[in-house]
Amino acid sequence: MQDKTLQIKLRPSKASESLLQDAPDFSLVLGGPLFQLLRRAHLSDDALSLVRQRIAVMALFAWLPLLILSAFEGKASGGSVAIPFLQDIEVHMRFLLALPLLIAAEMLVHQRMRPLIKQFLERNLIPENALPRFHAAITSAFRLRNSLSAEVLLIAFVYLIGVLVVWRHYIALDAATWYATSASDGSKLSLAGIWFGYVSLPLFQFLLLRWYFRLFIWTRFLWQVSRIDLSLVPTHPDRVGGLGFLTNIAYAFVLLALAHGTLLAGALANRIFFVGAALPQFKFEIALVVIFMLCLALAPLLMFAPQLAQAKRLGMREYGTLAERYVREFDQKWLRGGAPADESLVGSGDIQSLADLGNSLEVIRSMRIAPVTRDAMVHLAAVTLLPIVPLALTMMPLEELAKTLFGILF
Repeated sequence: MQDKTLQIKLRPSKASESLLQDAPDFSLVLGGPLFQLLRRAHLSDDALSLVRQRIAVMALFAWLPLLILSAFEGKASGGSVAIPFLQDIEVHMRFLLALPLLIAAEMLVHQRMRPLIKQFLERNLIPENALPRFHAAITSAFRLRNSLSAEVLLIAFVYLIGVLVVWRHYIALDAATWYATSASDGSKLSLAGIWFGYVSLPLFQFLLLRWYFRLFIWTRFLWQVSRIDLSLVPTHPDRVGGLGFLTNIAYAFVLLALAHGTLLAGALANRIFFVGAALPQFKFEIALVVIFMLCLALAPLLMFAPQLAQAKRLGMREYGTLAERYVREFDQKWLRGGAPADESLVGSGDIQSLADLGNSLEVIRSMRIAPVTRDAMVHLAAVTLLPIVPLALTMMPLEELAKTLFGILF
């Protein structure tokens, strides 16, 4: 009889059960004009498969013409330029590593986020009277994800700001390279530089900005859900009121973090090897990228902090009152002679109940006010820094490095 009652309590309401049966998969990447274009080109499907084909086509489209054009102009491996194409570490890491990572990240994020809607409903976090608001938040997120005007604006921003302003004035190296040479009226682009500046680079920047736009949609969706009065349970073992499944979603952005670290490592490598800079000069930039990635992945989860803090305060007050009543009755019964003479303390469930109540209070006391863990922060930071670690070898002279290695091995 007790098990049957528990099943009835855990069963969703009829309205929630109906929405649960028809609940779509939540996806930030399964939509949009570019997605539809890739489907027509048979480079994607509704399951986001064919990842290898997409990576190969888009990476080669961005990188291979640069190799061909720079070889045609004699700037692939030498010539009169300070940085030939084949020695440009940044361009290879951007298009052969970072760009594939941005594409591969779509599959990981899609798989991790797909059961999100069902998780909210199966855990009874959405009250029945708030189901229409929850459904409206889902619909709004999908509509924004599929917006044609949003991607058109991203393309316009890439060309007007990303290429003509940011890249030409702040990112491009002040040296003779395979893509540009100095002239009296400013730098002059080579044939490979024209493809680089107006095709390859805009493609990469568009994919990157589209990820930022998706993260904006994600943040906006979580903000709308956090405005709902959620049915949080302070004694939930995940110590975030039942929202623990959101913590795991943070790990979906590891490939995106790795792409940012790769992009930074390529830019730093060029400045170390060709401009004479040293890695410690960029400690601020490195820290900034790590903090930026942590904010991108984890800051949206802070939307639930006010509700979790309130649930913790309410839980401490209510369970504290319950504990007070219980321990007084326990004290009266077993220490003040209130127990019947024929009732034995051995075998009584009172002590176990007291321990269970204490455990519940301890769970509430250790409840976090955001579904964010230290492990997730360390993991994302480490993945972001991973591509930069090999550059630390540039801080040690080659001869000294060889001696150290030989000393370790032999």
